[in-house]
Amino acid sequence: MQLTVTYDLRAPEFGASRSELYAAALDQAGWADDLGFDVIGLGEHHSAADGYNPSSLVVASAMAARTRSIKLRTSVLLAPLYDPVKLAEDAAVTQILSGGRLVLGIGAGYRPSEFETFGRNLKDRWRVMGETCEFLRLAWKGKAFEWQGRRCLVTPTPEPFAPPIVLGGSSAAAARRAAHIADGWFPPLDPALWQPYRDECIAMGKDDPGAYPTHGPIFLWVTHDPDKSWKQLMPHILHQLQSYSEWTVEAFGRPAGPYAGKISADTVHQSTAYKVLTPEQTLQLVSELGDHSVIYLNPLLAGIDPALSWEMLRLYEREVHPYIRAVAQSGAG
Repeated sequence: MQLTVTYDLRAPEFGASRSELYAAALDQAGWADDLGFDVIGLGEHHSAADGYNPSSLVVASAMAARTRSIKLRTSVLLAPLYDPVKLAEDAAVTQILSGGRLVLGIGAGYRPSEFETFGRNLKDRWRVMGETCEFLRLAWKGKAFEWQGRRCLVTPTPEPFAPPIVLGGSSAAAARRAAHIADGWFPPLDPALWQPYRDECIAMGKDDPGAYPTHGPIFLWVTHDPDKSWKQLMPHILHQLQSYSEWTVEAFGRPAGPYAGKISADTVHQSTAYKVLTPEQTLQLVSELGDHSVIYLNPLLAGIDPALSWEMLRLYEREVHPYIRAVAQSGAG
């Protein structure tokens, strides 16, 4: 079982302040590392009214200084908005600071306003993704090379090795592309998008990446009083959902994917993506997921009060974490 804690660092006006959220995220990174969590996932968006974290590598570097073992994954960095030289430099430095714990998840993006802000063409994003992967592999060799008519030398080189490049996306074509140009594939929690990647890897003679792990809810909250917690958390959950809905309208002219339906407290309660559970219910969920699975905690989602967040994490630490891996191993997996 992979234990993952994720952060978007949104700070809507009704929630905790931005400075409180960033400070709490660094403290919680250390907590997760001490408990033996496997991955910290760091989202990235730009030009967001609520300040969604635009600097995933900066935050990863700060967390590297507070941790020793946990992997630091950008999920995902929007590569077409970056100068490739600066991206290669910053990722290399983050890899050095973390002692080799960076997983560079990159995505193409989809919001027109982000591309307009950076003066980039949205239509070019997938071409740029391929070029970025090629550029990074050349840059991290530490030797001069020719790139689009100019001589480049990128230093320092990442140590102790180049970070793996994991491609994000939401189509079978992107999955197959990842098999060719990346070190891994990060679909949006959709098992149907894993098989094209796996099939392409096998067809190319690469190692079989294996079956897609079972994923828990994108938001899991552990509490002794679910009704009270739902009331406290619902404004933050609805803010996240409404923001993504507005972004898909901006990109596609209509709400798309999981944001296409009516968004309300009732639909959240009915969703499998958001769960507020007692410790006993959490361990039952873990048993059902089995060992080949991923569990997510998102303790500061959309500005949740850090004090409330810490109450949840300490409860998880006392009443769930000591048993979670054993329960997973004896469960569905």
